[in-house]
Amino acid sequence: MKLPRRKAEVPLDDRLEALAEAADLAEGRLGQEAVDHARAVVARAGARRGLSVEHTAVALAGATGSGKSSLFNALSGTELAAVGVTRPTTAKAQAALWGAGGSGPLLDWLDVPLRHTVEGDASGLILLDLPDHDSIELPHRREVDRLVAAVDLLVWVLDPQKYADAAVHERYLRPLARHRDVMVVVLNQVDRLPERSVKRCLDDLRGLLAAGGLEGVPVLGISARTGEGVPELRALLDRQVSRRRAWSSRLAADVASAAAALWADTRPPDALPPATRPRESLPPDTRPADTLLPDARPPDARTRESLPVAAPPAPGQVAVPEVAANRALTRALAQAAGVPAAVEAVAKSHRHRSIAATGWPVTRWLRRLRPDPLRRLHLAKGARSSLPAATAVQVSAVDTALRDVGAAASASVPEPWATAVRHAARSRSGELTDALDRTVAAATSGGVSRAPRWWRVAGTAQWLTVAAMAAGAIWLLVRFALNYLMLPELPTPTVGRAPWPTVLLLGGALGGVLIAALCRVFAWIGGRRRARRAAKASRAGIEEVAGELIIAPTRDELARYARFADRVTRALGSV
Repeated sequence: MKLPRRKAEVPLDDRLEALAEAADLAEGRLGQEAVDHARAVVARAGARRGLSVEHTAVALAGATGSGKSSLFNALSGTELAAVGVTRPTTAKAQAALWGAGGSGPLLDWLDVPLRHTVEGDASGLILLDLPDHDSIELPHRREVDRLVAAVDLLVWVLDPQKYADAAVHERYLRPLARHRDVMVVVLNQVDRLPERSVKRCLDDLRGLLAAGGLEGVPVLGISARTGEGVPELRALLDRQVSRRRAWSSRLAADVASAAAALWADTRPPDALPPATRPRESLPPDTRPADTLLPDARPPDARTRESLPVAAPPAPGQVAVPEVAANRALTRALAQAAGVPAAVEAVAKSHRHRSIAATGWPVTRWLRRLRPDPLRRLHLAKGARSSLPAATAVQVSAVDTALRDVGAAASASVPEPWATAVRHAARSRSGELTDALDRTVAAATSGGVSRAPRWWRVAGTAQWLTVAAMAAGAIWLLVRFALNYLMLPELPTPTVGRAPWPTVLLLGGALGGVLIAALCRVFAWIGGRRRARRAAKASRAGIEEVAGELIIAPTRDELARYARFADRVTRALGSV
């Protein structure tokens, strides 16, 4: 028979490391209270691991009149704790030690000055009697909150009259639902109940605990006055102490709670009941005293832990969505960067230089008086261009395209990470203008590259036509001078009936004009070709700029969220 495979357990060190990284990743994205709480848990765990693991700190916590101090005396076999009836008598926690050797640094860290060594078998047990959690004295309540957040094992002492009190269930028990492995609940003073009522009260208490997520927590009925149930509680504590694992179980539960609080903070505030939404209007030090929580524990995390929270995805299951520059973004950036004007300048510049190089030499000098379109825009040098600034419509188009990229990338990401992704898409928008200008200048500078070879051929042909014209003109002038001086005429060959001097003069002029006209056609074709190459290079450059300044930050933020989800999952103990 094939046995089911046991789920692998993530080591505590790995979970703490994952929680610390998750808190760093959540910085600036999630509520600061949840982030600070996670870091406080990591710091507290680091301190506890460096102290004695041979000792287990067990705290007796309860309300006024629950018999907590009487139970402390019964368990320790002493009269160390003063017992009151209605007024709180325990102002500072005190400890009973079984096997005190090496416990000093741990008690110093717990800040418990009152220490009493007790003879007995439970070597390694540190039993703490805490002040009343409902004390009218604020310092008493703060002392309870501080130690509840730090001890290894919690024993909640309830009494028959107030065991269903919402104050203890909502303030302490429900938020500690993940700590069921390091918690014991006792119903004290059962000797005051009729025998038939004890079971009913215990069953009701178990039902209340189960409703708060604490199903399976040991529940004992005891009487510190008569000793009923005290041996069973003592035996349970002895077993926990002998295992030497309560401290690590407590830290693991703290890590899981902090990780769950981080993950719960990724939900939109509107998804939470009004009572659990972040109270950003109240700084921590101005909140009512009765809302203070143990050791900087975030207030909202206490209540959130009692809410059903969707489990984070398994490690590696959060894929980073593919984000790319779409056509709308590229087109909007190209329009705003003045690419159409720059591309047209490339075509005009090519025609201008072509005409200047291949035009009729008689008139081409006029072309040199006109400025080169590319140089007029300062595009040829690759420096800051003089392209026209983007219009309001073009700026609006870029803004819309950026919002669309952010919205598409964040569609599958929960808030507030989705907001961070959308912000990342626009985080470097201030650098776009200069980057696009440099890109367009670089892409269009090819318009002043080396002249085509046919320009040299055409230019040579044009000078030949000029030479022919000059030869024909000189020949005719010589004939005119000889005729004027009545000297014998030189023999003049003809082409058909046309004399060669005339053919050379008129032919050179007509040839120059025809070559210039043909070169204009080739210059227009070449200008269009270079314009297309410049447009293609500009688009490629703009896509590269968009990838660096828009897409890369967006992908980085998505990867940050995926890493955060993976780290939270690992901190929760999943592999």
